[in-house]
Amino acid sequence: MRKNSVKNIRINSEVLREMSMILREDLKDPRIDPMTSVTAAEVTPDLKYAKIYVSVMGDDETREKTMEGLKKSASFARHQLASRMNLRYTPELTFVLDHSIEYGVEMSKKIDEVQQRQNREQS
Repeated sequence: MRKNSVKNIRINSEVLREMSMILREDLKDPRIDPMTSVTAAEVTPDLKYAKIYVSVMGDDETREKTMEGLKKSASFARHQLASRMNLRYTPELTFVLDHSIEYGVEMSKKIDEVQQRQNREQS
């Protein structure tokens, strides 16, 4: 299976959906912040490995604790994924911190500030 094949894209989206549900419903580690969301999933074409990109709202300490909790819960999450999906291999999960949502919020704030400044200058 090629990396960008239809089958790989479909598997990525299914893993993304299932991992979101597992993170929300099944992982009970107190280190994992409730404001954690799965933003993307990339499964290798041989289905052996998967990178799960997660975004955590909060400060650096919250992010570190959440990532530590996710890494410790990876085998349980993999077991849950295996029971929910019918794949030849259940991929080994690696969690990666994704900063894209934070970056988007920061850019949105900057745009709002520039617009407010322009409105004040025009008045």
